[in-house]
Amino acid sequence: MFRRDGPVQGAPEPLAGALRACKRHLLTAGVFSALVNVLYLAPTLYMMQVYDRVIPTGGEMTLVFLTVVIVFALGTLAGLDAMRSRLLIRAGLRLDRLLAGEVLGRVMARRMGPGAPRAGQAMRDLDACRQVLSGPGVLALMDTPWTPIYLLLCFFLHPLLGALTLVGGALLLTLAVLNERGTKSKLQAAGQAAAAAYAAQEAVGASADVVRALGMRQAMVGRQLAERQNATTLQAGAQFLGGQYSGAIKFLRLTLQSLALGAGAYLAVEGQISGGAVMAASVLLSRALQPVEQVVGAWAGIVQGRAALRTLVELFEQSPPEVRATALPAPKGLLQVESVTVRAGAEQFLLKNVALAVRPGEIVGLVGPSGAGKTTLARIAAGALSPDHGVVRVGGADVKDWGGDRLAAHVGYLPQDSALFAGTVRDNISRFAGWTGAEAATIDADVVAAAMAAGAHEMILRLPQGYDTALGPAGRGLSGGQAQRVALARALFRDPVLVVLDEPNSNLDGEGEAALLNAMRQLKARGAAVLIVAHRTGVLAMADRLVVLRDGVVEMSGPRAEVTARLAAPEATPAPRPETKRLKAAS
Repeated sequence: MFRRDGPVQGAPEPLAGALRACKRHLLTAGVFSALVNVLYLAPTLYMMQVYDRVIPTGGEMTLVFLTVVIVFALGTLAGLDAMRSRLLIRAGLRLDRLLAGEVLGRVMARRMGPGAPRAGQAMRDLDACRQVLSGPGVLALMDTPWTPIYLLLCFFLHPLLGALTLVGGALLLTLAVLNERGTKSKLQAAGQAAAAAYAAQEAVGASADVVRALGMRQAMVGRQLAERQNATTLQAGAQFLGGQYSGAIKFLRLTLQSLALGAGAYLAVEGQISGGAVMAASVLLSRALQPVEQVVGAWAGIVQGRAALRTLVELFEQSPPEVRATALPAPKGLLQVESVTVRAGAEQFLLKNVALAVRPGEIVGLVGPSGAGKTTLARIAAGALSPDHGVVRVGGADVKDWGGDRLAAHVGYLPQDSALFAGTVRDNISRFAGWTGAEAATIDADVVAAAMAAGAHEMILRLPQGYDTALGPAGRGLSGGQAQRVALARALFRDPVLVVLDEPNSNLDGEGEAALLNAMRQLKARGAAVLIVAHRTGVLAMADRLVVLRDGVVEMSGPRAEVTARLAAPEATPAPRPETKRLKAAS
């Protein structure tokens, strides 16, 4: 597997498959790199021939032929160099094409929590891997194995030149290792700080209206600037240190190149090498050490890419691929929650051993004080959250046996915050079915039917472009009540057999609440199972049964009239609670 402090020994699928798919591009680029490095010898040979043959003999025709050959060789070198760069770019594009959907799917499938990666950060990690794969760092790494060959050629010219190149290479390698050790932790800290700053900026930007309304703009700007300054300071520290090593390496390489020229001149004076070999020695030494310098210059990006790859490996290891399950028939409207437990920490629970059943054609109201776990249970019932322990069944089958989005097609879910997305009203109601290849005419008919079932058709028609009205992120462009009615229509899209409504009337006016009640009557009439979280008495009055949650535990369950009577009794609740008064009125 992947060692956190070392290279990739293996990787989970489909990450390993995507890397294998890029292998052919990388191998071909490696072959081209070999040819490029062979052709890099052409200027050296040309120089030697000019100094050793053309100048002493005055051979003009020899110079012409040599010039034609060197121009052809350099043209071929340029073409091969462009081709290997193109191959690496193609490899990066293939990596993105094979993994982008998988990464987004794994992030969306994971249970969100403090340590769970955001989709934006996961995609930034993928982009970092792609950029490293197609960047200059990989080209430098491909050229590095040719350093020993250039070193051997220096020894062929003269042992002194080879020894000088060997010592220079050892010094450069030492500086490269020191650079890696010195900048690794700094770059990792800078990357983590930058990711945290970006995440905080995204969160503040999503709630910009709240920030303005509460007069928090100056405070939040100051906070974001402080976080950004922390990230940029760490990045600058790593860059400063890397720049010092890069400068030292460049100084050393240029000094060695000059020393090689001087040593070659001394050997030429002593008659041990020819005049052409003097220039050849300087060029060969420079070429031998140049890949090391390039690797050090690109090391920051390589380290970030390696860290990003580790993050992707962890994502794929912690999110195993879905195994294709046997296609089950359309479920009946029966929800069964069996001994469900959801942890908030090692010793904290959001739900503890909760059992609940909603039968076809039944409306069950879920009530309780704030923090009781009602929303968590609603998310469990809708399939938005997986329990730590216990089983959730729809139509008698464990939700894990459905896999993918097949069960979600039979479930309607309205969360507390509506959770609309950037797109048109039609897109949101249809759950963006157009992106799955569904027929447009069928989608239009189903969208209108869902809107009419939710009592939102007339309201949508009054929007500027009707169903084609474009919404911003989080449904921006609609009022809270309008967004909730559109989200209700989305929940009713294509007649789901299980509908979970979390505070569906919290933003509704009288007209919207009447439409909601009518939609619930229709759901009951056609045999759908309905689980509703609510406090306002209008919708609770339609519930067949009530379930009372407190501290993540089912405190009471039974027919609505019986539960409200027990809640209203003095012995059941020594101190009056707002929920009691509302439930009593509902009965």
